[in-house]
Amino acid sequence: METNDTNSKFLPIAVVAAGLLIAGAVVWNGTRSPGPAGSPPAGTAPKVNVKNIKFENSPFIGAANAPVTIVAWGDYQCPFCKKFEVETLPQIIKNYVDTGKVKIVFMDFTFLGNDSTTGALYGRSVWRLYPDKYFAWRTVMYESQDAEGDQGFGNAASIDKLDAKIPGVDAAKVAADVKANAATYQALVDRDKVEAQKEGVNATPSFVIGTELIAGAYPFAKFQSVIDPLLK
Repeated sequence: METNDTNSKFLPIAVVAAGLLIAGAVVWNGTRSPGPAGSPPAGTAPKVNVKNIKFENSPFIGAANAPVTIVAWGDYQCPFCKKFEVETLPQIIKNYVDTGKVKIVFMDFTFLGNDSTTGALYGRSVWRLYPDKYFAWRTVMYESQDAEGDQGFGNAASIDKLDAKIPGVDAAKVAADVKANAATYQALVDRDKVEAQKEGVNATPSFVIGTELIAGAYPFAKFQSVIDPLLK
């Protein structure tokens, strides 16, 4: 009985400690992961190279012939993706995209529910119909993000309302296009995930720059340390 009493006093502490370690790991890493299923076995990590990634017909910003390409995987329902979009991406755009040095290709890695897929399909449609409006649309999508998963904003009806507020975007046309071309857009979304897993990506946001993989919503300095050597 004495042993059982002792164990009962320390079990909650152990559980709390384990929880803190897990939470700390998530915050430090700055990614949202679907789990280990897509992870390569230990010792078999693929060799990362942006030149090997198939991203034809994917949305992008920057000069098409920019000397450096960043391939970015995200999920519109991912809170860490929003963190990157709000805190880090504007600095990358100001310092590298607007100066013609970097092109950023946006690819989908959907895993947080039906709303993740819906957002990805709408993104493909906006890019096809209104490529000059895509980045503004993307920005508003992340600004509108609420609870993770299928719990609020992110279904077709809510995105239709958002589209109607973006100047130059015909919400009804986008909605009809998504329905008409869902299979085509889904094939591109599926391809994005295949390309991600080939590069060892199993969480969002993740980025391939040259031969480097960055997994997480890191500050601008992290990206700067990878980009600058490629520009020399």
